[in-house]
Amino acid sequence: MSRVSIPEVTTDPAIDMSLDTIKIGKQALVFCNTRRSSEATAEKIAKEIKTNSEELDELNNQILKVLSTPTKQCRRLAMCVRRGTAFHHAGLAAGQRKIVENGFKIGLIKIICSTPTLAMGINLPAFRTIIKDLKRYGGRWGLQYIPTLEYHQMAGRAGRPDFNDKFGQAICIAKTESDAEEILERFIYADPENIYSKLAVEPVLRTYCLSLIATGFANSYESLINFFEKTFYGYQYGDMAKLGGIIQKILELLEEWEFIRYKEQKEAKQQDNRMGDFVSATNYNAVDTKKIEVTKIGARVAQLYLDPYTAFFIITSLRRATQKVTNEFSYLQMALSTIELRPLSTVRVKEVEYVESEINERESFLITYMPSVFESEYDDFLKSIKTTIALESWMDESTEDNLLDLFNITPGELHYKKNLVDWILYSANEMATLLSFNDLIKMIRKTRFRLDKGIKEELIPLARLKKIGRARARKLFNNGIKDLGDIKKADITKLKQLLGEKLALDVKKQVGEEVEVVKKGKRKGQLGLGKY
Repeated sequence: MSRVSIPEVTTDPAIDMSLDTIKIGKQALVFCNTRRSSEATAEKIAKEIKTNSEELDELNNQILKVLSTPTKQCRRLAMCVRRGTAFHHAGLAAGQRKIVENGFKIGLIKIICSTPTLAMGINLPAFRTIIKDLKRYGGRWGLQYIPTLEYHQMAGRAGRPDFNDKFGQAICIAKTESDAEEILERFIYADPENIYSKLAVEPVLRTYCLSLIATGFANSYESLINFFEKTFYGYQYGDMAKLGGIIQKILELLEEWEFIRYKEQKEAKQQDNRMGDFVSATNYNAVDTKKIEVTKIGARVAQLYLDPYTAFFIITSLRRATQKVTNEFSYLQMALSTIELRPLSTVRVKEVEYVESEINERESFLITYMPSVFESEYDDFLKSIKTTIALESWMDESTEDNLLDLFNITPGELHYKKNLVDWILYSANEMATLLSFNDLIKMIRKTRFRLDKGIKEELIPLARLKKIGRARARKLFNNGIKDLGDIKKADITKLKQLLGEKLALDVKKQVGEEVEVVKKGKRKGQLGLGKY
C-alpha cells in the first residue's frame, strides 16, 4: 500500500485532501453524511481557492437562473461554483444538479461535496473519492456505520477508465489508530451485505400481483405462485408455502377492495383415449376452478402503477369528499398522506403549535382519517399537514426562498414532492371518473393546475396561455389584463411593453387575433426627395 503525503493547510483533513487534489491537476468527490455538511464543506474549500475564470462566471450565472427567484441556497452554490467547487444533494433543483454534474465532467468544477446521491450509477471523472463521514444518524440508535455495500459504491467512483484514469484513490478519514483498524475490518476486508429482492417489500408485491392479473399473465392463485417461484424473491424466500400464504392474503385484500373478482366455471378435462374423432362424455372430468379476473377499476389502478393500498385509500377519501365541502387543501393533504410521498418534512418543535392551530381551523375540509394525539400515526399526520400548508403557500405565489425560510423545504424537495402529488391527484381524478364522482373532478383538476403553475385562482385564465407562467401572468393581472377577453382588447403596444414583442404577438395569436407587423424602414407612401 503506497503512502501519500498531504500538506496540512487547514484543520480539516477532507479540505486538505481536496486542495491537494486540485494542486495535482485532478478532481475529487467528497462524500458527507448530511446536506448541511456537504454545503459547509464546499464553502470552506471554496474560500481556500483563489482561481476564477469566465467559464466559471458563466456557470455561476446559470445556477442563479434555474429558479425564477434565486434562494439563499442558490447564491451559496453559485459562490462555490465561481471558485470551482460545488455541493450536490437532493435539496437542489434538478437543473442545478445537472449544471454541477456537467461542469464537473468538463473539468471546470474540481471538487463536489455530496451526500450519497452521487454514489449510485453516475459516471464522473473523479480521481479521488474522499469519504469524510462513514457514520450516519440512525434515529434512536444515534450515529451508525454506513453499510459496507454503500462504502463500495462511494469508493467505486474513484478512477474511471472512461476518463483516462489508470487508477483511483478512495480515501477514508480515521482520527485514531483504532478507528483505522475498524475501517479496515468493516469496509476493506469485510464482504458486502446480501442483496434482497424489492418484491420483499409488501407494497411492491401487492402492485405486482395486481399487474400480473391485469395483464393476463396470471389468472389464478396457482399461476401467481408459479410465477413468483421462478423469481429471485422466490429463491431467497425459500419457503413457498409461507409465501403462498402472503399472496393469498394479498388476493383477499384485492378482492375486498374490488380490484379483482373470482369467476367460477366448469372446465372439461379430456382423458386419454384412443377412440378417434368420437369422444364419449364419460371421457371428460368436470373440474371446479377458480379463475381471477381484474375489475375495470383494478385495471386502471394497475395502469397507473399505484400501490393498490394507496388506490383504496384514495377511493375511501373520495367517498368521504362526496359528503363534504372540499377545497384544494382537502386533496393536497390526501395526496400527502399516501406512502408514495414519504418521507415528508419533519415538523420542528417550534412548528408544532402552528401546525396544530391550522388543523383546528381546517378540520372540516379533511377527507382523510384524523388520528388522535396518542396514536402512532399522529406524527405522520402532522407532517402531511405541514407539507400541505407549504404547497398551498406555493400555490399562493410564494417563492422557493420563502418556502425555505418558512418551512425549511428546499427547492429540490419542493418540486420533487410537487410532481409526486400531481401523479397522485391525476390518479384520484381517474378514480373519481370511473366511480362517477363528477362533482369532485373540477376541484381536483383546479388543484393540479394551480400546483403546477404555482398561482392563485385569479391567474388561471392567463396561465392557460402558452409561455405565460406565474411571473408573467401576475404582471399582466397587475396591469389590468385579467382574462382572455382583456388580452383581445389590449393594445399591442402595451402588451409588447409587458411581455416583449415576440411573446406579445404570440399571445394575440393564441386568442385568435393576427396583428400585422410593421416592418422597420420607410412608411408606406413615403417618397425620397429625388422623386419630386
